[in-house]
Amino acid sequence: MANVPPVYADLGKTSRDVFGKGYGFGVVKLDAKTKTSSGINFNVTGTSNNDTGKIDGNLETKYSCTEYGFTFKEKWNTDNTLATELTIENQIANGLKLTFDASFSPQTGKKCGMIKTGYKRDYFNLNADVDFDFAGPTIYGAAVFGYEGWLAGYQMSFDTSKSKLTRNNFALGYKKDDFQLHTNVNEGSDFSGSVYQKVSDNLESAINVGWTSGTNATRFAVGCKYTIDGDSSFRAKVSNTSQIGLGYTQTLRPGIKLTLASLIDGKCLNQGGHKLGLGLELEA
Repeated sequence: MANVPPVYADLGKTSRDVFGKGYGFGVVKLDAKTKTSSGINFNVTGTSNNDTGKIDGNLETKYSCTEYGFTFKEKWNTDNTLATELTIENQIANGLKLTFDASFSPQTGKKCGMIKTGYKRDYFNLNADVDFDFAGPTIYGAAVFGYEGWLAGYQMSFDTSKSKLTRNNFALGYKKDDFQLHTNVNEGSDFSGSVYQKVSDNLESAINVGWTSGTNATRFAVGCKYTIDGDSSFRAKVSNTSQIGLGYTQTLRPGIKLTLASLIDGKCLNQGGHKLGLGLELEA
């Protein structure tokens, strides 16, 4: 299935990664990953907010059995929420993925659950999810069709308790080699688009634009990533609101990666409000 298009949520993802990855403004973050000899993955993440001082932590364990096509995940965070996820893929039918997702908060007693399905073949990728809300479940659906680089997608959600369509989104894009174009319309009022191009082996660039009809608010941003060598890279982005983001990532040694980031308010260079970020990734 070499011609399978991405899921709807991943349309335009390459451009979003240029603007989103490699930054961590206003936080100090530690991310540690390890894998046992029995194949169980552990991922521990800790984040400290520089403005509020709040510390958040997450623990995730993951076990995959490729022979039987299932993946089992357990998650816990400092808000004391427990989550379990079981995924079965390519067992009932080739290209079919089933996920059972449940979470529980002991403090509040809140329980959430969802069944997610996905089916992908050449030229199309379908998703349908249903949550467990006894007042009336919400149905989520998405479809993406692709042919010779062209991509067209639709995303919706329907609240059965209100008999109302709560999400109605369209997307159109084109992907070819080192160039990607993505446009989408959300709720008929929010229009956005992005262009991604890999200029060279070391340089990636992206442009994001957006407009909201209700407020006439316009968004525009330009970003790039430059890979200095195999161990370091530099990122920069600037928006029409004069927000300038800078990020530098350095691999100190195998399994240890350091990220430094800063967000500068171009309108108030001589005042406060600028943000710094620090990230450390450990993997063994």
